[in-house]
Amino acid sequence: MTESSVSQPQSLYDLLGGEPDATNQIREIVEAFYDVMESDEKAKTIRLMHPEDLTSSREKLFMFLVGWTGGPQLYIERYGHPFLRRRHLPFKIGEEERDQWIYCMTKGMLHLKMDETKIKALLNALYPIADFMRNQ
Repeated sequence: MTESSVSQPQSLYDLLGGEPDATNQIREIVEAFYDVMESDEKAKTIRLMHPEDLTSSREKLFMFLVGWTGGPQLYIERYGHPFLRRRHLPFKIGEEERDQWIYCMTKGMLHLKMDETKIKALLNALYPIADFMRNQ
């Protein structure tokens, strides 16, 4: 078997189109996610965990997701290792908060009319991380 005939697993970043398409799409996902969080009553609990001005939150999630999906490690380059669980420990995160986070992400991607395959792949990868953030 030749090297070219061996299929390498595709990263989420590649699934989203690679550079620059994936970076642009992740930016749109993050904006839609926070727009849902700000406007949907179903996300009230997690919205209250965030600062009034979401500018920094939006940028940090964008940078994290670019690297997490397999793109450039923007978050790590600026802030170092994300230590996700440690950074979220000051907040009460249970099943309700996890589900609200996933709800915002799902609704945001649906609002963008993303391809169902991409939505499923992202949510299948994001759910375990959201669940790992639970500390209640």
